[in-house]
Amino acid sequence: MISQRMTLVAMTLVALSIAGCANGAGPDAGVPAGAPAAETSASAPAPSAPSASAPPASVPSAVPGEESSAKPPAASGSRTISGKITAGVEPNCLLLGDNLLVFDQESLRTKAKVGATVTVTGRSEAGMMSTCQQGTPFIVTAIRAK
Repeated sequence: MISQRMTLVAMTLVALSIAGCANGAGPDAGVPAGAPAAETSASAPAPSAPSASAPPASVPSAVPGEESSAKPPAASGSRTISGKITAGVEPNCLLLGDNLLVFDQESLRTKAKVGATVTVTGRSEAGMMSTCQQGTPFIVTAIRAK
């Protein structure tokens, strides 16, 4: 008798578990039985871009209630800095003081060696992304070793 009850309880639990797993789990969840399933087609039209009359999306700011500009800060004018080049914590990252040296031309980069005292001309780009995780990016337009 106990064995039959245990079997009945076990079968009921299995049936409920299967029914619970099937409830709303799948790509057609929420589609009534007998309703055709949605088809996915490669020829389906792509979502359209927002119309020209739509207001521009704002970029969330760090301060609630304020909006920030989507543009990075404007680059400051050209300036010249001097000092000793040090290695950053990431490979191929070179620092001059608090500035991360960024080279558009490989010929400029070859003149920059760790430990060298140099004078560089360029501009700061505070909004520039970098994998170096150190210093303010400084776009080098000229370099002179001392």
